[in-house]
Amino acid sequence: EEVFHFGLMRGRLNSLGYDYGDFEAHGHLWDMAYKTAYDPLLRMALVPRVLEARGLDVTPGIRAKVAQRGDVETCDVLDIIYRDEVGHVAIGNHWYQHLCRERGLEPVALFRSLIAHYDMFIFRGYVNIEARERAGFSRFELDMLEDFEKSLKQDKKAV
Repeated sequence: EEVFHFGLMRGRLNSLGYDYGDFEAHGHLWDMAYKTAYDPLLRMALVPRVLEARGLDVTPGIRAKVAQRGDVETCDVLDIIYRDEVGHVAIGNHWYQHLCRERGLEPVALFRSLIAHYDMFIFRGYVNIEARERAGFSRFELDMLEDFEKSLKQDKKAV
């Protein structure tokens, strides 16, 4: 599915005079995949549960802006990717939980620790709670993440 998504999105970029890699955001997923290549637990914690889950948050707003401009083709691509990303995040959640159980680690505490260690920003603006819950995030975990992000912002203001 990821290869399919890449082809769809690259096709849209090309039709608009751009290519994959022309924007800074294009490298974030690959950078994190590289940083976590040595440990599947880290990969499952940070790629699907942070970066792909962030796509669940921002895609509806991006799609609405694209629709306002009348770009039906890009909206169709975003709809396909959004639909599939819920499943990708759910698979990441499944394997993250599995690897935590296998290693005897507490998943929520570990996730919070990893976010702090890797300086990951979980929430920037709108959070798609419904999509994240469908993808396997518990309400407790979402509440914890929101509290964590608020505490990070307060810590940075104090410095």
